[in-house]
Amino acid sequence: MSQNSTEILWDTWGVPHIYASNNISLFKAFGWSQTKSHGNLLLKLYGQARGKAAEYWGINYLESDQYVRTMGIPKRAQQWYEKQSPEMQTYLDSFAQGINDYIQQYPDQIEEDLKQVLPITGTDILGHFQRVIYFHFLTKPQEIKALQNLPSQAGSNAWAIAPQKALNNHSILLANPHLPWSDFYLWYEAHLTAPNLNLYGATLVGMPALAIGFNDNLGWTVTVNPIDNADIYKLKLQEENYQFNGETKSLKQEIESIKIRQPDGSFTELQIGIKQSIHGVIIEQQENIGYALRVAGLDRPESLEQLWNMGQAQNLNQFETALQQLQLPLFNIVYADKQDNIMYVFNGLIPIRSQGNWENWGGIISGDTSETLWENYHEYEQLPRIVNPENGWLQNTNDPPWTSTNPPMLNPEDFPPYFAPKYLGQVTDILRSQRSIELLTESDQLSLEDVINKKFSSKLLISDRLLDILISTTKALANPIGIEAAEVLDKWDRQTNPDSRGAVLFMLWATTLESKGLFSKPWNPETPLDTPTGLADINTAVAVLEGIAAQVELLYGSLDVPWGEVVRMRIGEQDVPARGGPGKLGSFQVLGIQAAQDKTFQVVFGDSFMMAVEFSDPIQAQGLTVYGNATQPNSPHRGDQLSLYQQGKMRPIWRDRPMVEQNLELEEIL
Repeated sequence: MSQNSTEILWDTWGVPHIYASNNISLFKAFGWSQTKSHGNLLLKLYGQARGKAAEYWGINYLESDQYVRTMGIPKRAQQWYEKQSPEMQTYLDSFAQGINDYIQQYPDQIEEDLKQVLPITGTDILGHFQRVIYFHFLTKPQEIKALQNLPSQAGSNAWAIAPQKALNNHSILLANPHLPWSDFYLWYEAHLTAPNLNLYGATLVGMPALAIGFNDNLGWTVTVNPIDNADIYKLKLQEENYQFNGETKSLKQEIESIKIRQPDGSFTELQIGIKQSIHGVIIEQQENIGYALRVAGLDRPESLEQLWNMGQAQNLNQFETALQQLQLPLFNIVYADKQDNIMYVFNGLIPIRSQGNWENWGGIISGDTSETLWENYHEYEQLPRIVNPENGWLQNTNDPPWTSTNPPMLNPEDFPPYFAPKYLGQVTDILRSQRSIELLTESDQLSLEDVINKKFSSKLLISDRLLDILISTTKALANPIGIEAAEVLDKWDRQTNPDSRGAVLFMLWATTLESKGLFSKPWNPETPLDTPTGLADINTAVAVLEGIAAQVELLYGSLDVPWGEVVRMRIGEQDVPARGGPGKLGSFQVLGIQAAQDKTFQVVFGDSFMMAVEFSDPIQAQGLTVYGNATQPNSPHRGDQLSLYQQGKMRPIWRDRPMVEQNLELEEIL
């Protein structure tokens, strides 16, 4: 290999190990790798981020284009590109070049109708980042339509364990995001090496910098935090003006033209008017009322550079220097390193507000006064943060910062009331958070193996709160089918493993009853980890169980049908029994499911990328990209990791070149 060439060693799981002589070549090879694994998807996503998908692929993409154009993503992407440092511009261009080069060399690997998006540019990558992070994570089309905050579709688990809690006296990091198993939510696993860089981890497909990773000295992961930094303001309108501070201000207006490809190849054109107030873009107008959306961080174009800096940091001080740039608008950071440090930060851009608590800002805000209009953000030093807690562990499961360790070290009273929900009881997945803390505190010391085994715990914590009372009451009150159901639940192992019998019955019962209210005792700050508990309405609970039992018997022929027979994980040609259950029922191994055509349920969401790292010498690490590291139709890596996941196993992460070479599938030299 010549001095300047770049090698990509593809291992037997389809993970690229990139060996580059400089950073520019590294980014180019990373773009190439992602295209080899996900080329069709990449072009589709970049086309959508341009707001031209309907022009490329027809009317089904019109709604997507209207959203992208209304939010100003393509124009802002160009502005952001111009504001990148010269170095970062070069890296973005190189990543785009890698995509273009791969398709030029292997045109037959990409669907024809996607190629009209080419060439990809550095601006496209920033547009894609903006669309995903700002306009699907931070705020979403569904929320904007409904004019309200909706529960997030994104979840995650993260643990950091300090040496005093670790069996081998080395800190341990567990990274475990839960996202939908499709589209721009897919994770891409990679190993990036260049002079002074040996970084392993994952990023969302189409992104040029790792979002979760570890190097020779430290590692970090992210979880979505309950941060409110997108607000909807209600404005009083008069024709093309709005009231603000007792004065009349005119709305800024522009017209965007969207081309729509017709089935015969011709185009029609749709013009959309976009209006803006001082608050932001008008997302809805009803006669003399308008609703404006304000999104934090659209003035901070350097998120990707910050992620790149985080990956290059070699100690806690350098890592926090990267975080202090405060470019990422959201995400908790959970961190561990070789120097025995662990850290949690409720990271993000929190607007400095004049008043109000977290709940108030979740609704519609009056927009006719500057009292409610925020301009600036809290500094890094003001964010909730814990370094090296005495008990030796930190966790986050999308809960507020106050439960990141126990006993709590952060007090909500020490922070403005609009930072985060004040109580654990306000969280959608409270049982998953409680289960996380339970798993961490039930053992005095944890090895890397223990952490991996606990990660695969599929026990439904809700069963501890409800099952005993449900079983005894049903046996006393129910019809024969109810009594039979109670006997199945009595024998159930309270888990959602492929062979767990009773899990299907319980899951359908709990999710059906949930809308009617499950618990007799709500969450209580006095017993924050043991409530809610107790059955709210015994008679309804028994009646629902009888109804569900009849249904299960009819559909599956028996009440104790195994979980994995009914709940399936399907990717490409793979169709395997599922292991794991809904986080809201208290499973730490999270799978979100929806009914499929054939009486089964199919996983559509949940555990996606996972990684457990022990900062020993040498570092020990295992990982898994649950659905596989590729989506290209001919790739052998679509779904090839599902069988490991189903067995509750991760795979060794190969970082040393001899190990990579022992497990080599393909070598490419660029």
